[in-house]
Amino acid sequence: MPTPRGRLTPHRPLDDLTWLRVGGPADWFFQPADLDDLCDFLRDLPPDVPVFPMGVGSNLIVRDGGIRAVVIRLGRGFNGIAVEGNRVTAGAAALDAHVAKKAAEAGVDLTFLRTIPGSIGGAVRMNAGCYGSYVADHLVEAKAVTRAGDLVTLTPDDLRLAYRQSHLPEGWVLVEATFEGAAGDPAALEAKMADQIARRDASQPTKDRSAGSTFRNPAGFSSTGQADDTHELKAWKVIDDAGMRGATLAGAQMSPKHSNFLVNTGGATAADLEGLGEEVRKRVFQHSGIELEWEIMRIGEPAVPETDAQGTE
Repeated sequence: MPTPRGRLTPHRPLDDLTWLRVGGPADWFFQPADLDDLCDFLRDLPPDVPVFPMGVGSNLIVRDGGIRAVVIRLGRGFNGIAVEGNRVTAGAAALDAHVAKKAAEAGVDLTFLRTIPGSIGGAVRMNAGCYGSYVADHLVEAKAVTRAGDLVTLTPDDLRLAYRQSHLPEGWVLVEATFEGAAGDPAALEAKMADQIARRDASQPTKDRSAGSTFRNPAGFSSTGQADDTHELKAWKVIDDAGMRGATLAGAQMSPKHSNFLVNTGGATAADLEGLGEEVRKRVFQHSGIELEWEIMRIGEPAVPETDAQGTE
């Protein structure tokens, strides 16, 4: 392994870094000191060693067996926020909510980011959206470090942003993004965000251990949990129709408050959470013929059964 200036930790458990509080260890966990450290590390890392960039773990299930890769998590040095005119440039580690608030203070409307959990890198990677606005509607450009350690600038066309996805090459690490928003009165923008927070808290289990929306809406529309009479197919509705609101598996539960939220009620494993999600997908398909797609990213390997680990059957 290269010897970086940042922190490189072997066999680092990841459960405390995900909102669902589950997951095994990463083979290696790297926190770069700065951009040059990240570039040098990726350049010197053997090309056959997989890389997984991780944000704040808000939309992620790490399986119980952990990840056979170098997990890279950006921190200080990658969370700056700068406003120039109607453009806002944020580091990939900056929280979406902080970017929205900083922009609003400067009279720039990026309020759609206020209720999106996670950080800017993940928002760009997943083309996050809320209340009818998506990253694709505001992104000017993003910067990323390639697997070879080169810093490149990417346009929205390069990223081919689509519903809850992008086409960022494997192992590339987003480090910065620039957005453009309409001008607005700071007080009005603050009031708009307060209303969004109130609406979210009224409809979603924000106090529980969840990872946001579990499944994509079947028709590909924004999954904010708000009523929307113009589109029939909502993930929560087809889950309800299949009788899976409040369904449980060990410590995993489909929230009674919002049936498209998978919750760790305490003591759930990644296998419990993923298993319940798969049961929901099965029941929905049996009931309506609709095949739900995961919105939560699931990575890593299942836990090795104790008998296998001991070399017995």
